Amino acid sequence: MPYVLLASGLLALLTTVNAIRPRHSLLLLVAGFFAAWLTIELAPWVLALEVVATALLAAGGGLSGFGWLGLAATAIGWVGLAVVMVRALRTTLTVREWTAELDPGEQAPAFPLSHVALPFLMTRRRGVTRVRDLAYGDDPRLRLDVYKPTSPGALRPGIMEVHGGAWTIGSKREQGIPLLNHLAANGWVGLNVDYRLSPRAKFPDHLVDLKRAIAWYRSHAEEHGADPSFLCVTGGSAGGHLAALVALTANVPEYQPGFEDVDTSVRAAVPFYGVYDLRALLDGAPGVFASFLERHVMGVRRAEDPEAYAKASPEHWIREDAPPFLVVHGDLDTLAPVAQARTFAEHLRERSAAPALYAEMKGAQHAFDIFPSYRSARVIEGTERFLTSVRQAERRQTT
Repeated sequence: MPYVLLASGLLALLTTVNAIRPRHSLLLLVAGFFAAWLTIELAPWVLALEVVATALLAAGGGLSGFGWLGLAATAIGWVGLAVVMVRALRTTLTVREWTAELDPGEQAPAFPLSHVALPFLMTRRRGVTRVRDLAYGDDPRLRLDVYKPTSPGALRPGIMEVHGGAWTIGSKREQGIPLLNHLAANGWVGLNVDYRLSPRAKFPDHLVDLKRAIAWYRSHAEEHGADPSFLCVTGGSAGGHLAALVALTANVPEYQPGFEDVDTSVRAAVPFYGVYDLRALLDGAPGVFASFLERHVMGVRRAEDPEAYAKASPEHWIREDAPPFLVVHGDLDTLAPVAQARTFAEHLRERSAAPALYAEMKGAQHAFDIFPSYRSARVIEGTERFLTSVRQAERRQTT
């Protein structure tokens, strides 16, 4: 039993150290990310489980010999978990900073504390109806879910969620659910969209599909109580990359084959932990990742068609008439470089006439908003404030 307590303590210490200073080496990248992500966003749960496990092991005779060393390692790990939780609490200050200049009007209800305490509740929200698996194209993979307020009312603003997954995996069933439920509970109509995935699909197929989803929204929004003229876009990781492209490539004919006359502009964009410059990403990426991106996602080597990589990068499309942006990223992200988000937001502020806000979450990993946590709840509330302020600003301009 002492050796079990020792192993348990060392594991607790290592996972906490990895959460505070995550590993960037290629060998440990995926495992290190998942360990850090879950430890950070579920820190209170991790602490509670470790306390129970340690108490049981100690009561079972673990406090002898190497068991004391295991207990010491566990205690140090708990101190680290406290640091992780304090960082999450400071998210509130960060959100206040980037929402201070907004004028969204009446304060929206807070994100439910019950969902933070019990994350498995996130799939349901009082006052929200979800319509599943609506077809928006001929391909059977092109399906979307609609999240909308249960109560009837005037036409509501729309928001489209784009899931991530390195352009090759992921689903509308897995991502964006806490955000869409919160927005729908506060008077928005949300679309959670599936699109064709690589390696069968090659860029820009993913982007074309999302434009088709916008075309579907223009035609069917009123059926779901939404305003067809008002749509925003959000997404995380590869979805953040695609959401930024959707916002910056409005009405570009080559990305709207067969429906060039449809208005595919959006009123605002909120990309989470996205990739904004594929060229810079490949410059710093390991060879195996560069090969994966070239072969399976782009379908062409960068050396053979550098223009394709430029056009697949949101950085390439920044323009003066870009819509308002809120760029959100974690400073401990090991999968999408935070430096790209900083640079992208800076260039938006320099070149775009619309507001461009940047929110960097201290102590946050990639994908921190997949399920409800204290941090993601505050960011979701701030995102609602940003989007509502865009909606209110437009209303003031038209009255």
